[in-house]
Amino acid sequence: MPDKDNARVIARNKKARHDFNIEETYEAGIILQGTEIKSIRQGKVNLKDSFAVVENGEVFLYNMHISPYKQGNRYNHEPERKRKLLLHARQIRSLIGYTKQKGYTLVPLSLYIRDNLAKIELALAKGKNVHDKRRDIAEKTAKREIERAFKDRLKGKYNL
Repeated sequence: MPDKDNARVIARNKKARHDFNIEETYEAGIILQGTEIKSIRQGKVNLKDSFAVVENGEVFLYNMHISPYKQGNRYNHEPERKRKLLLHARQIRSLIGYTKQKGYTLVPLSLYIRDNLAKIELALAKGKNVHDKRRDIAEKTAKREIERAFKDRLKGKYNL
């Protein structure tokens, strides 16, 4: 998770925590082309369907949509090209081991800017079944109702 002090979150993948159980998270740098960072700073990024893959000892991010920069003219970038992620070699080796196991995948959770550099919060995740999703929703609803009942009880106690 990015530090609150000097990081500005640009985009979040809200669906990732709903569809996957997060096992581990990694912070990765990202190699960008000319106008991509300008579009990122404007918040024109979508992580919804993106995923990462380990290929030949390197990690690549697919389907992250960065809109073309408005003033980019002919130097603009391709919106959904594959982008290389920067991780330490030992992190990549451990990711290779995990991703070869059935059910594990690499999913970006958020994109943020820290110290003028774009960073991706990458998660090693395992897909949830439908009943797991339903259980999570039921737990959230129950927790919300308990908090609401407690709040109403306190409100009634002090409003005489």
